[in-house]
Amino acid sequence: MQKKGMLIWNVLLSLVCVVLLILQFSGGTGSLAGRKSASSLPSGPFRMAYFEMDSVAANFELVKELRAEMLKKEDSISVEMDRMARNMQQKYNYYQEQANTGVMNQAQSEAAGRDLKNLDDQIKGRKQALDAEYGDFVMRRQNEIKTKIETFLAEYNQSGQFSYIISYEPGLFYYKDKAYDITADLIKGLNEKYKK
Repeated sequence: MQKKGMLIWNVLLSLVCVVLLILQFSGGTGSLAGRKSASSLPSGPFRMAYFEMDSVAANFELVKELRAEMLKKEDSISVEMDRMARNMQQKYNYYQEQANTGVMNQAQSEAAGRDLKNLDDQIKGRKQALDAEYGDFVMRRQNEIKTKIETFLAEYNQSGQFSYIISYEPGLFYYKDKAYDITADLIKGLNEKYKK
């Protein structure tokens, strides 16, 4: 049901974009709030370029570094969580052995239960903190990559050759002219700037 709703939403958004583009560039009489007069619109053809984000993600060195850093952080989190879980399991086994041999009295058994509960709470709290830290790290790095792409594209289009440069997303656009694919230029330029 949710997928069907998203599909309908995407179709509606696409239709709205098409209608707005037609109204904007057809010179039609439709009124839009804050619409520019025909004389203030840039002269020349309307051109839109695109790039394949999955190709950029696969070939931009900064993205590759981010993936490696993410894996390293994920491994570090996993190692710490495994260590804490093993520690808790060892304590549980120790307390269980004490209880089975009858060495533990009622007060000691209750203290052991509190100790295990505290350890469990510590593990959950630490996991939550590490996940939040990881999420913040990923978001900051993704924003850095997005900014580098935007900065490069602004430089790339200084001549004003394109009205828009978009990231191609499958399912949102149904036709693309390869003549306006700037993916190779984008990857080459980003990697050259990044190496510096």
